[in-house]
Amino acid sequence: MKIYDTPAFPNPARVRIALAEKAATDKVTFVEVDVMNKEHRTKDFLAKNPDASVPCMELDDGTFLSQCTAITEYIDGHFDGISLCGETPKERAIVHMMNRRAEMGLLDAVGAYFHHATDGLGPELEVYQNKDWGMMQQVNALHAMEYLDGVLGKTDYVAGDNFSMADITVFAGLAFADFAGVEIAGELKNLTAWRAKVAARPSIAG
Repeated sequence: MKIYDTPAFPNPARVRIALAEKAATDKVTFVEVDVMNKEHRTKDFLAKNPDASVPCMELDDGTFLSQCTAITEYIDGHFDGISLCGETPKERAIVHMMNRRAEMGLLDAVGAYFHHATDGLGPELEVYQNKDWGMMQQVNALHAMEYLDGVLGKTDYVAGDNFSMADITVFAGLAFADFAGVEIAGELKNLTAWRAKVAARPSIAG
């Protein structure tokens, strides 16, 4: 199996953490995609992933998977180890719900702010920008942090008692927020404590 990614980017980080949680990092080959030089928009890469995004997973039978949730689902079912997507129907539903909230409210919102309201990846890649949209998404990201702080005041992890892909998504979203200059408010103690706890996991701390 191969993972096409750009190591420093937030979505590839999600897949790398998932692999590490399953002790499967050495079971795949990583192929770096040069996003800054538009390799993700080439005809060859678009044949693998028409989303023109990283990461993308190539299975041994030639199937290509894109989108982090789909890739993580495959990793979770294919490799042994802790469940990242939930064991029971209820657990799976809650994990998927919280993962989507984390994607839409935090990680994607930070991404929209970064790509629209800042210089982003530079004029060669940022071919369209809407600053008002980006600034609105920054507000949404801050609201998502407040929401998650409330959730983490009641449960150990984002989707309940167990670490899951929803936690991975929030962790990557906060890392992206740091890079984009969207800071966690000082009063969000639960979110800050959770982040420190997750950062100490072997899959992240190394």
